[in-house]
Amino acid sequence: MTNLSVNINKVATLRNARGGNVPCVETVAQDCEKFGADGITVHPRPDERHIRRADVYALRPLVHTEFNIEGYPDEEFMKLVLMVKPEQVTLVPDAPGVLTSSAGWKVEPNMDFLTGIVDRLKEAGIRTSIFVGTDVDNIRAAARTGADRVELYTGPYAERFHDDPDAAIAPYVEAAEAARKSGLGLNAGHDLSLDNLRFFKQHVPHLAEVSIGHQLIADSLYMGLEATIRAYKEALRTE
Repeated sequence: MTNLSVNINKVATLRNARGGNVPCVETVAQDCEKFGADGITVHPRPDERHIRRADVYALRPLVHTEFNIEGYPDEEFMKLVLMVKPEQVTLVPDAPGVLTSSAGWKVEPNMDFLTGIVDRLKEAGIRTSIFVGTDVDNIRAAARTGADRVELYTGPYAERFHDDPDAAIAPYVEAAEAARKSGLGLNAGHDLSLDNLRFFKQHVPHLAEVSIGHQLIADSLYMGLEATIRAYKEALRTE
C-alpha cells in the first residue's frame, strides 16, 4: 500500500487570509490522521505566506503518523528541521519567492551541496528525499548523495494525462525502475488528483508515498475532509 501524506499548506493559506486561527492547522492535521492519512506534509517558506515556522513547532508533538517537511535547505530551514526532527525532510530547489514547486533538482551541479545537507540530516536520524524529475541519470546522481528516497515531480504527468495517459506515465515508470536499481525509495507529488492518481499508482512500481495538498483540500470543499481522504486512499489501492 502506498502511503498518503496530506500537505496542509492550503489550510494555512486560508487561515492567513483572514488572520486569527480559523481554520486551525493543528486541528486539521489531527483530523487528517484520524480520517486515515498516513502522514502530514508542510512546506514552510521564508515569507511564511502559508505554513509558519511556529506551526511547524506546534505540529511536531501532534503528528503521530509521519511528519514530512519540504523546503529549500538554507541555514534557516536546516535549523528548523534539525530542531523539530521530522521523520522525513524533502529537499526542493525552490527560490524564495516562487509560487509553487515547478521543477526538481539538477543533482550533478549541486552534488557537493546536497551531499552535505543529506549527511547532516542522516546524522540527525532524519530520512531524506530529493525532489527530482524523471531523468534517470539525475536519479542515479541523487543516489550518490546518500539520500534515502527521491520524490518525482508529477506536474508534467498531470498536464499530459488527459490527452495521452500512456505517454504521460511512461517516463515515470522508467524513473521508478531507475530509483529501485539505485537503492532509492520512491515518493511522488504535485498536481496528483482523483482523476489521475489511480492510473499513476497502477502503473508506477515501488511507490512508497504520495504527497498531495492543493487538489485534496479543494476536493474537500465539496466532499468533506473525511470523505476526500477516504477517496484518495481508495485510489491508491490496486488490489
